[in-house]
Amino acid sequence: MKEEIANRLQQISEQNLIDIEQAKEQGRSVIGFYCLYSPTEMAVAVNAIPVPLCGTRNDPIPAAEETLPRNLCPLIKSSYGYGVSDTCPYFRASDIIIGDTTCDGKKKMFELMARFKPTHVIELPQSQNNPMAMEFWRAEIEHFKTVIEETSGQQIDKAKLGAAIKLMNRERHVRKALMDVNKAKPAPLRGAELIEILFRVGFLADKEYGISLMEELTAAAREGAFRQGDPPKNRARRILLTGVPVGLGSDKIVNIVEQLGSDIVAFENCSGYKQAFTVDEGKDPIDALAEQYLATPCSVMSPNEGRFNLLREMVEEFSIDGVIDLTWQGCHTYNVEAYLVDKMLQETFGITSLHLETDYSESDTEQLKVRIEAYLEML
Repeated sequence: MKEEIANRLQQISEQNLIDIEQAKEQGRSVIGFYCLYSPTEMAVAVNAIPVPLCGTRNDPIPAAEETLPRNLCPLIKSSYGYGVSDTCPYFRASDIIIGDTTCDGKKKMFELMARFKPTHVIELPQSQNNPMAMEFWRAEIEHFKTVIEETSGQQIDKAKLGAAIKLMNRERHVRKALMDVNKAKPAPLRGAELIEILFRVGFLADKEYGISLMEELTAAAREGAFRQGDPPKNRARRILLTGVPVGLGSDKIVNIVEQLGSDIVAFENCSGYKQAFTVDEGKDPIDALAEQYLATPCSVMSPNEGRFNLLREMVEEFSIDGVIDLTWQGCHTYNVEAYLVDKMLQETFGITSLHLETDYSESDTEQLKVRIEAYLEML
């Protein structure tokens, strides 16, 4: 990333923390979210600030391991470690934490988190196709609405929720447009640059500013601002990363691929293209939110055909040469699903995926580098 753009993003992040503190002083609530299944529109509808809280760094894990098992998923340990050590300003600012039941580890971790921070856990059905699942899920969304109303002291009517849906649809649209620039050859954005932009913009208290910033950076990427002066990379392998979410601090696979001369041009995971959806603005707001959010193609769902449909579309649209399927240690649903991902890719595209299981530490970096280099040479 060009230095001036990187510096600007850093300055924006620092100013954003000040903006959040000032907003809280003026009476605005801050709602901390851990999962893509939780509709942020509810927070936006009461003029609260939604912030993403999934832990993506290794630093807070030792504090978490004083309570949690060492063989638990690093994302869960990092998330809990930030909270229990009070080292995340966004966690500290949050008036309530919104959890989810996307896995047993997170579900039990939220029980512990609730001992020192107000926490609400949204219960997920395990299937997307069962009519009873939708009935249950809609009731959960209604209950979630009540929780946000009680937290903020404001009522959510259809008009407010409809306006929030329109705003979040705009944000998702520009996020998708930013990610879509990498359909070009060569990719205008490195994977590490895309992660940093999406990661930092996701915390912004001012949604309108975040939207305009992403539009500006998308235009700059299309004009070649990020790779100005770089050597041509038309022959670089174009890699899609699928599986668990990644962010700043948990991006070692992205860095290794780029060090080896290839590009991760697309992220299918929930920190990437899984956010590229649109909530129907013509339906009842609660119905529309329930339908769209339940359709999120996470491995917690069984079956999870939505993930395979999304992968098929992305492999074609982004001209993908290879797929790396990343699983954090202890994430059993993605670990099991890796077999089906590889089978689908081979049958549909003749592509063999590379399945990697790791954690946030750097201890296995050289081993991973050897495996990734061998995979890239094979493509």
